[in-house]
Amino acid sequence: MDDTFKVRPQLTVLSQEQMAQVHDYSLRILSSTGVRVDSEQARRVFSQATGQPADGDRVRIPRELVEWAIEAAPESIGVYDRRGNRAFCLGDDEMRFGIGVTALYYQDPETDQVTPFAREHMASMSRLGDALPSFDVISTVGIVQDVAPEVLDLYATLEMTANAVKPLVVLVSDEERFPAVLDMLEHLHGDLASRPFIVPYFNPISPLVINKGTVDKMLVAIERGLPFIYSNYGMAGATTPLTQAGTLALLNAELLAGLTLSQLVKEGAPIILGSLPAFFDMRGVGSFYDSISYALNLACAEMMAFYRLPHAGTSGSGMGWGANLITSGHQWTNHLTACMGKAGLAPFVGDILGSKAFSPASVVYSNEIIAQARRLARGFVLDDAAVALDEIDQVGPGENFLTSATTLKLFRKAYYVSDIFANLTLEEWQAQGYPQAADLLRRYTRQLIDKLVAPEDYEDLMGRGEAFIRAWEV
Repeated sequence: MDDTFKVRPQLTVLSQEQMAQVHDYSLRILSSTGVRVDSEQARRVFSQATGQPADGDRVRIPRELVEWAIEAAPESIGVYDRRGNRAFCLGDDEMRFGIGVTALYYQDPETDQVTPFAREHMASMSRLGDALPSFDVISTVGIVQDVAPEVLDLYATLEMTANAVKPLVVLVSDEERFPAVLDMLEHLHGDLASRPFIVPYFNPISPLVINKGTVDKMLVAIERGLPFIYSNYGMAGATTPLTQAGTLALLNAELLAGLTLSQLVKEGAPIILGSLPAFFDMRGVGSFYDSISYALNLACAEMMAFYRLPHAGTSGSGMGWGANLITSGHQWTNHLTACMGKAGLAPFVGDILGSKAFSPASVVYSNEIIAQARRLARGFVLDDAAVALDEIDQVGPGENFLTSATTLKLFRKAYYVSDIFANLTLEEWQAQGYPQAADLLRRYTRQLIDKLVAPEDYEDLMGRGEAFIRAWEV
């Protein structure tokens, strides 16, 4: 359908003039304050490009070099599933979602009890993400704690790739293990670069630090031809200015610094940029998302669209104590605004309690939230056929459209129908013993998990993967 006839609700945060202003502020930060670069190799890369030696570990990046990097990076990135089928394209103005990320604990969907995250949880949650249709990727769901620390990244990645077909966003906790993780994946799947289903995720340190571990992993990803996410995490009042404008300008500057480094290492290297703009709790300890965080997320996404670069941002996660009012409120806010704005990927749906625990019930509910947010963002068609003037004329005043041709043709898909929650009348709700929505969600999640099955090549991948890890340990 021609977009001329589409009615699409949209959210816009920044004007073109304001985006240019944020860009200018960021360039001034990079050229004047600069960034601390902890990697000697990265400092050499910057020095060769600027013709200036680093000031100790401080690197100041000139405006023209940043703007060259913006033009050099690709506008879109194709992502595949592990069978080589095109899954989606980041940068095509469609919103994508993933489950994750790196939780220490697993929350039982029925009892809310938390236990240390284990291999069995990585397996079942990877299958869950693979089965839920609203999710496009599976991110490293938890930190596996029932294996030795030196092999936990290997086992975690193996469980993900053996239990899911969808693309994977991989977070490796130990940068020294990152090459081994990619070696294992190449051992299992061959070339990873031609049709990448693995997207590594890296974090610099705010404010204005490109740490050595992040550089080391970036260099490996670029060398192997993999796209990667470069995402910063800001806590307003602690690691960024407390003002929203200051936070946006600083985080944007950090992203541009990482972008510039990536393009200096290899011009055209595929990179996905984004921010997680949180607040620091001045009355306690830790960070949290506020409603303004989602406005900053949209602003960051608009800056990436301004640069014509793929974006990955917030997922509304880390908040709440389970699949409860707190969690669902943040999920609705994040997913709805992201679908109506310029955001590209929200890879980390499902973590709660300050991101320390993972809630499968929250993921299952988010699957419904995303579906409804996408429906709203798609809008509706406004043309002669959709208005159906002839049908209105045929039915006439005082009658109904219950048996009209359009109703009979479209009613099964005309509105959202939940797999979990029925539209009960008062009398039906009373007759069923006053069911509670949270209880229905718990039972549905448990039943769904119990029915999950592994991909048909699970045994082959697990056997070859575990053999690789045993040989690697030796």
